[in-house]
Amino acid sequence: MIVGKNGIFEMFGRRISVRGMSASAGLLAMFLCAAAARGDDGCKALYDALTKVVVTPTHIYTTTVAGYDNNVPRNSEMIYEGGPNGAIYIFAGGKWTRAKMTSAEMMSKQEENRRIAKDVCHVVRDEVVNGEAATVYSTHSDNDGNKIDATVWISKSKGLPLKEDMDMDVGGTMGKTHMSLRYEYANVKPPAL
Repeated sequence: MIVGKNGIFEMFGRRISVRGMSASAGLLAMFLCAAAARGDDGCKALYDALTKVVVTPTHIYTTTVAGYDNNVPRNSEMIYEGGPNGAIYIFAGGKWTRAKMTSAEMMSKQEENRRIAKDVCHVVRDEVVNGEAATVYSTHSDNDGNKIDATVWISKSKGLPLKEDMDMDVGGTMGKTHMSLRYEYANVKPPAL
């Protein structure tokens, strides 16, 4: 992902306006938390979970509240088909689209982000999410003035994320953004396009 002038992002070979960013919020969160997971050895379980989710059939529900969008909550969804070359689907604006990026390309991008990240994460506590035991991780990133703080709940039994809250402050006209993600793994199927 590259942030350009006028709030335009380049992601998955496409240019996306800031207003359309919530459409890719789940993918953005995966990129950003994958970078944050690199910080110290205490983050190995988080790193592993964020890699594993990309190749596991997953349905992610995201709510984004962003200053650039007048703090109006926007909902989007994302589906990972599963497998190393599985498709990634994004639901926003009332329709599903298939991302140009595959799971393998996503994992490669995550690894690239991890190599250059200057981030910190640590275990905060244990907690139960919808009846499932989880380890709660906190991450912080401050790269080139872009500040990102996230809390991620990782299932103790499956090693997969269950939910995530992320706050970003990239300054300027883009300002602050809050994202809440919920991950589901049962009965995940690719959408009809």
